[in-house]
Amino acid sequence: MFENLSDKLDRAFKVLKGQGSITEINVAETMKEIRKALLDADVNYKTAKTFTDDVRQKALGENVLTSISPGQLLTKLMNDELTELMGGTTAELDLKASPTIILIAGLNGAGKTTFTGKLANYLKTQKGKKPLLVADDIYRPAAINQLQVLGEQIGVPVYANLESKDPVAIAREGIALAKQNGHNVVIIDTAGRLAIDEAMMVEIEQVKAAVQPHEILFVVDSMTGQDAVNTAKVFNDRLDFTGVVLTKLDGDTRGGAALSIKSVVNKPIKFIGTGEKMEALDVFHPDRMASRILGMGDVVSLVERAQQQFDEKEAAELQKKIRKNKFDFNDFYSQIQQIKKMGNMKDLMGMIPGVGKMMKDVEVSDDAFKGIEAIINSMTPKEKENPDLINPSRRNRIAQGSGTDIQEVNRLMKQFDDMRKVMKQMSNPAAMASMMRRMPKT
Repeated sequence: MFENLSDKLDRAFKVLKGQGSITEINVAETMKEIRKALLDADVNYKTAKTFTDDVRQKALGENVLTSISPGQLLTKLMNDELTELMGGTTAELDLKASPTIILIAGLNGAGKTTFTGKLANYLKTQKGKKPLLVADDIYRPAAINQLQVLGEQIGVPVYANLESKDPVAIAREGIALAKQNGHNVVIIDTAGRLAIDEAMMVEIEQVKAAVQPHEILFVVDSMTGQDAVNTAKVFNDRLDFTGVVLTKLDGDTRGGAALSIKSVVNKPIKFIGTGEKMEALDVFHPDRMASRILGMGDVVSLVERAQQQFDEKEAAELQKKIRKNKFDFNDFYSQIQQIKKMGNMKDLMGMIPGVGKMMKDVEVSDDAFKGIEAIINSMTPKEKENPDLINPSRRNRIAQGSGTDIQEVNRLMKQFDDMRKVMKQMSNPAAMASMMRRMPKT
């Protein structure tokens, strides 16, 4: 996410590295590089120019403290300005009404139906809501079926009327059903449409007028850059939507849409899609995204994702097992599954300060745990519960069963054993204190 832009901004900051003071010359040179980086990322020209002019003016108006370098000061100013550029504060959904009606709009292929499923999953699991999905795309044959499959996957009902060709009537019927069955959120998935298709634009205006939605979310494929921003402007003129959703941010995106859309359309980005899984949806936080763009990570989001996946009761039970040195391969396998649910591995690493830059040329597959899972799945229930039983002959059998070689099994066994020792030490306050005392003093 924003890898190329982060890299180019990092290079721009090097102009000020080692400089003793901020001058008009070195700031102008840095701003030129930053503007070029933003334009390369497909940021709107006017937005890029206004942004760099603002940063330049603030940089020249600042006195550099002895404790910070010009480069550090500029990074701080950039962070503040990027945060402001992307909206300043987090824009939450308005969920006060019951039922809250959310209308989803956008171009063909932007990922509306997938987002509709993700949003329902988010509202159900994170907000404790009881959503109903309405399949209101009467043109794409697979759209209704796709939504039904997603609904079944996340345990959310879908209203569809295969006999009707009237999207206004279908939307009304869905809302009536929601009221009847006690659903407190209705999410209406509409057909993809081009802004130049007048008949289709009139149609969605009619749906809006009929259902009076509390939220209208415009879904944008972030990989389309400036085209996405221009389209958003046309749609906003017709629908006056309440927020933007950027999809496919895990793809080869340059980031232009995320950086330009708020300044051009003056509507907040509310969500970002970061993968295909139903859990791969994040509330958009401008300050956290600015930190990530500048290579400073996003520890808060990483912790939040971990908290969503790790159950407190389960964690307490695990702690007891660790203290008694009873942590086994069943526990290890369970931890792997929870980590996988947190999202794309490279994306997670990018949230750790400093690691994003180190990993920029490294391919991290989402199948990184595949070999480990295969080895654990080739163990008998007794072996998973009692790892100490796994002798050389059992290791050979596990290697054959998992399609791996004996070296991989041995490596996993050693890593698991080392991990258990560290866990045991960390759960023992006396041992931890002793270890701290032995550490060299600086």
